[in-house]
Amino acid sequence: MRRGKLFILSGPSGVGKGTLRERALKDVEGLIYSISCTTRSPRPGERDGIEYRFVSEADFKRRVQEGLFLEHARVHDAYYGTLRADVERELDAGNDVLLEIDVQGAKQVRSRLPDAISIFVAPPSLEELERRLRNRQTESDDELRHRLANAALEMEQKGAYDRILVNDDLDDASAELRRLILSYRE
Repeated sequence: MRRGKLFILSGPSGVGKGTLRERALKDVEGLIYSISCTTRSPRPGERDGIEYRFVSEADFKRRVQEGLFLEHARVHDAYYGTLRADVERELDAGNDVLLEIDVQGAKQVRSRLPDAISIFVAPPSLEELERRLRNRQTESDDELRHRLANAALEMEQKGAYDRILVNDDLDDASAELRRLILSYRE
């Protein structure tokens, strides 16, 4: 039986990673999403165990100490991490796995699993990214400035990825992501 492929999807906050992930999961048969753990509070409409596993900081740190994470990082004043056992179980079962993680986590995964396929989702411009973040209305002005500063730093790392996907038009970007995933199955 073939071992599944691991796909890493990352990029700045507000670039559309979550929407692209949702579409890929609907459009690509046999693609599994690995749900990350986080210490941040749920946003409106988010459910525990669906978008994230919402855990306490103490529980998160315990899991770090026990070596349970494939990757973990502190991003935007919260911790995020991917449980190694979740990913390995799906890959061993022959399923392709999609991670939606930040650039710090992507670097960790690429060093631990060098055959992972990394895809950086970029905005058409930083101005467009700011517009998208403002429109989503989930951050204060201070948080927004912080996310935009982080976005500029994250954009500098896009050259380390296997592929760069510019999310200028959601339908086009979604179709391109589907093509990319399927091309690695051949």
